[in-house]
Amino acid sequence: MSKFFEAVANVFRVPDLRNRILFTLGMLAIYRLGGHIPTPGIDANRLEQFFQQNAGSFFGFLDLFSGGMFRRLTIFALGIMPYITSSIILQLMTVVVPTLEKLSKEGELGRRKITQWTRYLTVCLAIVQSGGIAIALQSASDPATGGGFVINPGIGFVLMTILSLTTGTAFIMWLGEQITERGIGNGMSLVIFTGIVVGLPHAMQEVYNNVFITGQWTLIHVLLILILMIVVIGFIVLVERGERRIPVQYAKRVVGRKMMGGQATHLPLKVNAGGVIPVIFAQSLLTIPQSFVNVDWVRNSQWLSGMLEAISHTQVLYFVLYTLLIVFFSFFYVSIIFNPNEAADNMRKYGGFIPGIRPGKNTADYMNRILSRITVVGGLYLALLSMLPEILISGIKLQRLPLIGGWIDNVFPRFLLDGLGVTFYFGGTSLLIVVGVAMDTVNQIEAQLIMRHYEGFTPRAGRIRGGRPLPPRLRDR
Repeated sequence: MSKFFEAVANVFRVPDLRNRILFTLGMLAIYRLGGHIPTPGIDANRLEQFFQQNAGSFFGFLDLFSGGMFRRLTIFALGIMPYITSSIILQLMTVVVPTLEKLSKEGELGRRKITQWTRYLTVCLAIVQSGGIAIALQSASDPATGGGFVINPGIGFVLMTILSLTTGTAFIMWLGEQITERGIGNGMSLVIFTGIVVGLPHAMQEVYNNVFITGQWTLIHVLLILILMIVVIGFIVLVERGERRIPVQYAKRVVGRKMMGGQATHLPLKVNAGGVIPVIFAQSLLTIPQSFVNVDWVRNSQWLSGMLEAISHTQVLYFVLYTLLIVFFSFFYVSIIFNPNEAADNMRKYGGFIPGIRPGKNTADYMNRILSRITVVGGLYLALLSMLPEILISGIKLQRLPLIGGWIDNVFPRFLLDGLGVTFYFGGTSLLIVVGVAMDTVNQIEAQLIMRHYEGFTPRAGRIRGGRPLPPRLRDR
């Protein structure tokens, strides 16, 4: 523990690292400040009531990534979602479009070109989304139907909303890029991280009210919730750091007058290579239909309303589809970011081979089998992590299953069927983002410390091999 506090103190002893951290905090403060500037012409109170009624729909999903700004419709209401969508679209098109595939292999120059196209696509998506939001709010502006969100409907309101929300998204994108270049890195991830953890003080206040004011909870309940959160966070750290290392041996070869190769290394395959992307895709597909529940033609159709009811939260079909979609998108995303055939060809080109496996197709098949197994584990891990908060809150309605529902209702424990009523302040998606971004940020700072010959946060980090502490006069330059 003393090494950890020493490493924290070393962070502020290095002028360059200290300036990077302060710059990052300043950019995030600007982001939070802009989150309190409302979009002109909106009745914020009516909009807040609407989001409370549609917390489990696609609107609540978008509100998660904007840090609660979408429900207030501030100028940062769209958040970073247009940029995330643009990045995913271009990443998927890299496999299909030969021009993008060629650019992705051109190093720094190609990366800059793809980043520039991502910015343009982000602005285009922001214009389309903000225009859709303005038109939807204006069409629901009749107070008799529960609307009345727009104070002065008209073309002026639509244009002003498009200008405000698009400019806000472009500014958030610029903030994230500045944090990546001049801060501690992971700018876009830190923006999402900030929007999620900003609700922690409110969550702590609710816990205090439930324990000491209303008396709904006891100290034992709070202790059990804390233990559960610690166990879940530890489980996330364990799986996120987990990887399958495939041993690779490189044969010796002569390059000029030097003998190259002859070394043993490994090819790391992460258990959760897709990160939170499969959860975002799966949750988007399942929450979008819930946004049409209150539409007249859906409510009047018994078949459509019954179908939406069957895939709503806490229903068995919802959890089954959710798990299958997460596993599917895990395979889909991994197939995009890692190609076993290409990896096997590159390995053979540089004289590498896996001991006991013939180079070429056999090597690709071997890596594909391993990748398939760990991807299934990673997908099930994401599904379990995402469903745990919903089970704690509302349970699984297994008693509604045909034929065996009555028996389940009599035998199964009530906390599994009806939930514990515990408010899990960080859902599976947000908790995964928070822990993942925190780990990446710590690794970034630790790498900066080790590069400057300081010790890292963990004992195994150590210093650079062969490195020695510099004198204070040279160390702080």
